[in-house]
Amino acid sequence: MKALSERLPAYSVFAAVLSGAGLPIYIYAPKYYADTFGVSLAALGALLFAMRLFDMIQDPVLGWISERLTSSKKLIITGTALIMALSMIGLFAIAPPIDPLWWFGITVTGLFTAFSFLTINFYAQGVSKAGKDPQGHVRLAAWRESGALLGVCIAAVIPTVLIGVVASPFAAFAYGFAALTIVAAIFMWPEWKGRVNAEPSQISGIIRDNTARKLLILALVNATPLAVSSTLFLFYVESKLGAVGWEGPLLVLFFLAAALSSPIWSALARRFSPKPVLVAAMILAVASFAYTLTLSPGDVIPFAFVCVLSGATIGADLTLLPAMFAKRMAAISPNGGQGFGLWNLVNKFTLAFAAVVLLPLLERSGFTAGATDLPTEAITMLTVLYALVPSLLKLVAIGLLIATKLED
Repeated sequence: MKALSERLPAYSVFAAVLSGAGLPIYIYAPKYYADTFGVSLAALGALLFAMRLFDMIQDPVLGWISERLTSSKKLIITGTALIMALSMIGLFAIAPPIDPLWWFGITVTGLFTAFSFLTINFYAQGVSKAGKDPQGHVRLAAWRESGALLGVCIAAVIPTVLIGVVASPFAAFAYGFAALTIVAAIFMWPEWKGRVNAEPSQISGIIRDNTARKLLILALVNATPLAVSSTLFLFYVESKLGAVGWEGPLLVLFFLAAALSSPIWSALARRFSPKPVLVAAMILAVASFAYTLTLSPGDVIPFAFVCVLSGATIGADLTLLPAMFAKRMAAISPNGGQGFGLWNLVNKFTLAFAAVVLLPLLERSGFTAGATDLPTEAITMLTVLYALVPSLLKLVAIGLLIATKLED
């Protein structure tokens, strides 16, 4: 098979591991530290936001370093994968030897710094592999993002599945993640090549490029609804729906729908072009968020349908936008490192923004993680933040996408 000869499955496996270190940590880590160690939600939100401000400096620097790696690239990237694995163990499998908030900050910083460097190099290598063939970028994106979304499915459900099976489900998850990281690093070892060009790209040139800049702005606005819903998902299921124990299955439905839809969106984009397909998916996302506003406690089955529908729309976001950006990078910055440093920063900033704004708002409304008798104001605030805010943000993203001529 052509995909096997091009080693595309290795990209799926590595993407699966990276995705397990990304979004699921934002879903689980704040609640885990709030429930287990009593850390304030507002403090966790402020810390996550401060770390993303650090990323505003770090990610472009990591992109700059990425473009200058040559013969040592394989060793440096593999060593970084080891740091990511050890940071995950420290975050979930080791009792904090210092104040839990500071331990959270140290381990998450190590985890996300390694995650950032690996992600930048991973997507930049994809630019090199696909070259200037637009179909190549969409095909690679389908393998890569399908693997990433399946990885998210596994990482999202494992901690809840292990509850009651092992004494420390999050510790078991962390050790399993570390083992899979080593396997993925071995599979990707032959793919890490040196610089594409002798001259590394300039970040200022990428920002000045009209199409690249529009894609970055669109990514910022469009990713924020997912960041909002991901940050509040566990709280919504537990406190609004009263569906304790359903968190894992519902997360699997969401991410499995995203993973299964990714090849479909990719095929539609190859036939009709990415832009109209992406607009249609975003309209579907607004409909699913709006329907969530009508749900009441106990509406688990209707919410399961929402998870399937909204998950499918996320498959379009995570497949088509990176492919469009990679296609542009192939034209203006073939090394890819600087461009995906910016791309990585934009996507992580949305998660930080969600944490620093939403968690303090919830806490001020009287919301307490795990509480069974919450005031009406807290539940209302949770519903508005989880369903209405993403709907409005998605409408803004649709307007931006329609107003820009990205194909140019």
